[in-house]
This record gives sequence, C-alpha cells and structure tokens, in this order.
Amino acid sequence: MRKVLVVDDNAVNRKLAVALLKRRGMHVEEADGGRVALEMLLAGQFDSVLLDISMPVMDGKEVCQIIRNTPALIGLKVVAYTAHAMESERQSIMAAGFDDLLVKPISGQDLLRVLPDELA
Repeated sequence: MRKVLVVDDNAVNRKLAVALLKRRGMHVEEADGGRVALEMLLAGQFDSVLLDISMPVMDGKEVCQIIRNTPALIGLKVVAYTAHAMESERQSIMAAGFDDLLVKPISGQDLLRVLPDELA
C-alpha cells in the first residue's frame, strides 16, 4: 500500500485530503507543520507528500528545499498543496523544487492527476 503524508496547519484542509486519499486505498498520515513533517519523513517510508505552502514557523517552500537537499529523501514525490493560484505564485512554487501543484479545494480528480502511480 502506498503511503502519503499530508502536511497542513489547517485541520479542515487535512481532513479533506486525508478522506480523498483513503477512499482511494492510500495509507495516509498527517502533520500540522513543517518541522513535524520533516521528522515524520525521516522516520518513516513515504512515497509522496502533499505540502501546504503557507504555514507558520516553516513554510512549504522551505520544507521542500530541505527535502530536496536530504539524501535519505531522494525520490520522494513532493506536491504543493495551496490556495495560491496566480501564475506568478505557481512559477515561484514550482521553482522551489515541487513535482506538482494542487490548488485548494482539491478533488479526487486532482489527486489522480498528480498522484497517478500512487492511486493506480
């Protein structure tokens, strides 16, 4: 079973993503911030991470850059998970090292588009 970490400081946003992923047979864990997410990623074996961009203390871009510079996390699929949909923001997000981007609120179709291997 594929394993996804959902990282968002907003519990309602996490709940929706978790429900959609679980409906598709994924094993899902949650983190409410960047530091906790990094600890969980280093301690466990995840296939993908849905990472909110706007979080206090450590934002999603910073977490993504740490992931990309951590040898133990090479190959992890990192998907930005954000309400920021303007083109300039999308470009900045993707330049930070993300594999793909989901705009909130998300749907099951959105997940199939960015996580096709995990949800196959």
